[in-house]
Amino acid sequence: MSFLEYRVKFAPTGFGKVLYVNWGLYLVITACAAIGWLMLYSISGGDMDQWAGPQMKRFAAGLVLSLMICLTPIWFWRSMSVAAYCATFVLLLIVQFFGVVGMGAQRWIDIGFMRLQPSELMKVALVMILATYYDWLPDRRVSRPLWVLVPVALILAPAALVFLEPNLGTTLMLVVAGAGVMFAAGVSLWYFAAVAGVFGAGVAGIFLLRGTPWQLIHDYQYKRIDTFLDPSADPLGAGYNITQAKIALGSGGWTGKGFMQGTQSRLNFLPEKHTDFIFTTLGEEFGFVGAISLLTLYAVILVFLFWAALQNKDRFSSLLLIGIAMNFFLYLAVNLAMVMGLAPVVGVPLPFLSYGGSATLVLLIAFGLAQSAIVHRLR
Repeated sequence: MSFLEYRVKFAPTGFGKVLYVNWGLYLVITACAAIGWLMLYSISGGDMDQWAGPQMKRFAAGLVLSLMICLTPIWFWRSMSVAAYCATFVLLLIVQFFGVVGMGAQRWIDIGFMRLQPSELMKVALVMILATYYDWLPDRRVSRPLWVLVPVALILAPAALVFLEPNLGTTLMLVVAGAGVMFAAGVSLWYFAAVAGVFGAGVAGIFLLRGTPWQLIHDYQYKRIDTFLDPSADPLGAGYNITQAKIALGSGGWTGKGFMQGTQSRLNFLPEKHTDFIFTTLGEEFGFVGAISLLTLYAVILVFLFWAALQNKDRFSSLLLIGIAMNFFLYLAVNLAMVMGLAPVVGVPLPFLSYGGSATLVLLIAFGLAQSAIVHRLR
């Protein structure tokens, strides 16, 4: 579809767009963020300026940006997808040479007021360019080998750079989210079966090549796998984080110990309590009731995104919504599995709860794009 056809067919226009914004979605997102602010306030011992205040300011700025994106016609974002992908890819290259090192990884670019993590931006840029590609590609070519190689290259190129940072969690998210868009576009299941076989061989290679000059991942990542398989083997060393996380979650019971009464987080037993392991603080202070309430909010967001994708008649918008939903699901699924000991610790934040500027900003950008697809959908 040409840009002119997009301008003609997509409605509404002017101030009327505001009436088509799904404010309920923004309300649910804000509710999730508010839970995060409460947890950050509690973890800091009642200090608003340490984590909660800055996070609130970032969310407010991101929400304004999200609304601006939302009210911009979806055809414009389709036309910007190639530029967004290329610019983000260049940022990933800059990280390799000039990135800021933190906690043994080189993942950030210091832009003064915050540290930007380009790998987070790539999660959105990748979905955009894949949606554009399959919107342009005729259905009869979707599963032909030559045309399958293009999206595979688009996925693997940034994934390789992110893997080198190293950032295994985000690498997996890029690959899985990209594969999700390909699946939704109608790529043959035989390709996914072949990839599953290669993945299985890769996992086998990770274990077989351990301790050799050709090992596929870093030593600390092997240690994370060992800790996942048996946290009790080194409860005061490599298994400390996950052991304390399980204690915090289990001690919360049904209703929790009460707001600002969590001992694991308040007494600093739990490392990374304001980022990767913030869910354990929620479980400790508000128990099963608080945890399931948050998961319900997340479920509402996911159901809405997938439903909006099914209802949208425009291929680009539909695939974009599915890609955003996939990314959001991977954020929360990987983080929750990680803190509950169901997956190795890979450093993936919990959406709208974990402290951090890049993830919050990228999520709000993604939801701005989702809202744009909804506001300007074919009617």
